[in-house]
Amino acid sequence: MASVYFVSLGCDKNLCDSEHMIFDLQKSGHNICDDPAEAEVIVINTCSFILDAMQESIDTIIEMGSYKENGSCRALIITGCLGQRFFDEIEAELPEVDAVLGTNSWDKLSATIDELLAAKDMTTPMIRIDELTGLPRSEGRVRTDPIPCAYLKIAEGCNKRCTYCVIPKLRGAYRSVPMEELINEAKRLVSEGVTEISLVAQEVTLYGVDLYGEKSLTRLLKELTKIEGLGWIRLLYCYPEEIDDDLIEVMAQNEKICHYIDMPIQHSSDAILKRMGRRTDKADIVRIIEKLRNAMPDIAIRTTLIAGFPGETEEDHKELLDFIKTIRFDRLGCFAYSREEGTVAYDMEDQVPDEIKDRWVDEIMRAQKEVTLDINKSLLNTTIRCFIEGSIEEGVYVARSYRDAGDVDCCVFVETKDPLMSGEFCDVTIRDFKDYDLIGEIAH
Repeated sequence: MASVYFVSLGCDKNLCDSEHMIFDLQKSGHNICDDPAEAEVIVINTCSFILDAMQESIDTIIEMGSYKENGSCRALIITGCLGQRFFDEIEAELPEVDAVLGTNSWDKLSATIDELLAAKDMTTPMIRIDELTGLPRSEGRVRTDPIPCAYLKIAEGCNKRCTYCVIPKLRGAYRSVPMEELINEAKRLVSEGVTEISLVAQEVTLYGVDLYGEKSLTRLLKELTKIEGLGWIRLLYCYPEEIDDDLIEVMAQNEKICHYIDMPIQHSSDAILKRMGRRTDKADIVRIIEKLRNAMPDIAIRTTLIAGFPGETEEDHKELLDFIKTIRFDRLGCFAYSREEGTVAYDMEDQVPDEIKDRWVDEIMRAQKEVTLDINKSLLNTTIRCFIEGSIEEGVYVARSYRDAGDVDCCVFVETKDPLMSGEFCDVTIRDFKDYDLIGEIAH
């Protein structure tokens, strides 16, 4: 059996795959080590969603490849999106790589390691496994985050075919994980101390359509809420056109489901939304937001935007700025459009210069900061339910409110003389804020 050093890059869905891989490796007798210089095998779970992520993956491969000469590494294995997308290029330009497992083949990792280490001649052709049918299986996962919250990946792939996105080519068609497996995985996570679970997929709102013939997210949510010891359930990546009345009702009626939703809209201009291949227009988005806020006045809505899509004009950009100021999203992220080979948008005319894209991103984030500061002012002297993540010094804890997802949103700094435990829930009265983060004290 081998010592394995593992690097996980990219999104939370990739992280779920990595944690399943680590479990399978340990079950097979391999040892996970924390020093690449001592590892016999190095595994990199890569990302290539946009150019920056791709470059990070390549840089990491080159860095880890150096341990074949300056360490104990006998095999370097690439998993995930970069390998799925660029196998031929990896084979031609990164000879230090010995095997490439695509996004849907991570359950073949242990067998691939055994095959590589058993080979006497490591100059044999690179191993390639990149099928995009079915779903890999694992009996468990090893959490890599000490904070007692976890992502639960409920589906793989996407059928939407937005013109800017490579995900369907990287991860295949939408494929739901059977509900029984998800419930069992959630129960195992809670038994290990997890008190908050965030549901993730490329789109969680379509869960079950392929397995059960209808959208089944509400049924899954009802089953998850029955798990004793699970405090919060959070929904990430809900496409607006799939948010229906049944989902809104379940969210509004069950206190375990956070009044929080991550709903990427990408833009507000009907012309740009059409060019993006999105299935909503501005009026649809407004109507859905109104429904969510009418049912849950305290709901926090997060969205993601793309600035500088081909054909976008200053008028489109100004319309988006006005939309941000009017709708007042609670949380917002914005990315400059990344021109990705293999997408419809790659060949579109009227590509926007990088300097304009960067300016638009800056203006969008400045507009959102004004909205956020105004919302934070409105929260002063209110009491909010929070999840304790840990402490930064004696008497000061880092928490997240129900309004904040892990890794991407804001923090609440809680000042108290009472000892608090990571994973504990408590009510916090907000007394101050600093930019995006809130400052409060335990409510008594």
